[in-house]
Amino acid sequence: MLKWAIIFAIIAIIAGALGFTGIAGASAAIAKLLFFVFLVIFLVFLVMSITAARRL
Repeated sequence: MLKWAIIFAIIAIIAGALGFTGIAGASAAIAKLLFFVFLVIFLVFLVMSITAARRL
């Protein structure tokens, strides 16, 4: 998921540099969404691993 966020961020940067503002904005929004989804999933798994380690 993080890989796709980075890919869309790169697409947004390239599109913005070339003047394609619509594509750049959409790609940046997708990259931001994917990054935050990745962050939430990462934090959930981190909390789950910490609580599982305490039970053992």
